[in-house]
Amino acid sequence: MILLLDVTLLGTAALMPIPDRALTAAVLACAGRSILFDCGEGTQTAARKAGVSLMSMDLIALTHFHGDHIFGLPGLLQTLGVQGRTGPLFLLGPAGIREELSPILRLAGGLPYPVLLGEKNDGGVILRDLHKAWPKEARLRVFPTEHRVVSLCYAFTLDRPPEFLPEKAKALNVPVQFWKTLQHGEAVSVDGREVQPEEVLGSPRKGLKFVFSGDTVPCDGLRTAARDADLLISEATYGDSDQAQTAREHGHMTFAQAAQLAAEANAKRLWLAHYSQMIENPEDYIDNAREYFPDVVCGADGMKITLKFEA
Repeated sequence: MILLLDVTLLGTAALMPIPDRALTAAVLACAGRSILFDCGEGTQTAARKAGVSLMSMDLIALTHFHGDHIFGLPGLLQTLGVQGRTGPLFLLGPAGIREELSPILRLAGGLPYPVLLGEKNDGGVILRDLHKAWPKEARLRVFPTEHRVVSLCYAFTLDRPPEFLPEKAKALNVPVQFWKTLQHGEAVSVDGREVQPEEVLGSPRKGLKFVFSGDTVPCDGLRTAARDADLLISEATYGDSDQAQTAREHGHMTFAQAAQLAAEANAKRLWLAHYSQMIENPEDYIDNAREYFPDVVCGADGMKITLKFEA
């Protein structure tokens, strides 16, 4: 099976929704399952417009607890129940998630499925622990960022196993029925001898990496998370580079700062998002970002991309 990552940007507004911008949210889908990143007001409507079903979610990853990133939760949780969800839904966020989300969960009312709350996990989340359909190599890692409140960013990684070399397996007399076990990194016993995976596998291959930033100033946590990312969705609240001081005072970034960080992290692509309502047309400021990072676009509600393993 060829694994693909489908990423859809649902909302690009900061603070308040406007007619063509819902508040912050994005969805990553892989192997029929999905993760929602943040859930601002308008997330359900934005998902419907984008043709994205949220029923396959196993996890909602929250960057922080400001209203423009979480006020879409009560309605979404209710809708999932009305649509017949019975399986558990995991909500991950910064420390204090139980206290911060308890009013949200009360507003959602009695739900016919369990909602499990988890705080920042330094070891990352093994997605297959949430649903068996996730590839065993899929991980969601959590990194601290710097905002006016405790905040996080998330890095989804899908490692790619080394290429299986049938000629080496044949030379070692490994029966075909054991090949998949070796491909999955497990040793097998053949004629009383243990054959190790590295004996029949080629060199390591590049996997896939997607990074989602909540509200933050430029910081080491986001740089580390975004290292070699195939796609970074970054907050870029202010378009004008002259607003750098204002951005720092409010815990945000300019277009140029987001682009500089992407360049420092050697990211492959950058989508800007989380625009101030004062920005009528983000494209008016895109050159401020392209000065530092050429492969940058202004994110828009409903924008999609499919990330594939390199050949």
